[in-house]
Amino acid sequence: MVQYKLTYFNARGLAEICRQLFYLAGVEFIDERLDEEGFAKLKSSLPTGQVPILYIDNVPFSQSTAIARYLARKFGFVGKTAEEELLADSIVDTFKDFIESFRKYVVAALTGKGEEKMKEIRENIMKPAVATYFQYLNKILEKSESGFLVGSQLTWADLVVADNLTTLINAEFMDVGKEKMLAEFREKIIETPKLKEWIDKRPVTRF
Repeated sequence: MVQYKLTYFNARGLAEICRQLFYLAGVEFIDERLDEEGFAKLKSSLPTGQVPILYIDNVPFSQSTAIARYLARKFGFVGKTAEEELLADSIVDTFKDFIESFRKYVVAALTGKGEEKMKEIRENIMKPAVATYFQYLNKILEKSESGFLVGSQLTWADLVVADNLTTLINAEFMDVGKEKMLAEFREKIIETPKLKEWIDKRPVTRF
């Protein structure tokens, strides 16, 4: 039997979608969560000096999106056709473009930047980026007959976006009262029975 170990920090961050895919597929894996000291000890041995890392029979693989795409394809969460797979990939790539803006906010929050600097990032960087991102997602959902972003079943694109919306709600960048379509989409995904099991049992983290 293939042995999987996913190594990351004790956060949802860049590893959460991989954890969700393992759980949805019913595939056992080691969920290794590092503290700063543990990461420092491990860093020099990592392919890129970064996490997450997926070990497959002790062979390490890096890059969060590549790992998530691999697992989604292996476990059947990329869509039913090549075109659905393409749409799922394009949604995830759009998320990645957006997250570059959000990363500046996260770094500022974690490094204790002052209130004035945080306000500047929110107003000048985050709010415009969030507006563009939400407009893109709403257009896709408006055309969806299933409530999913791609086709008629759950894909990794749904997982990526739903988890990100959770983060945006926690950081007060999304008003569920105003963004009703996105809020309903998020609820649909996180209430998926198997996924809800994972969400209820996982450690609670800010990001």
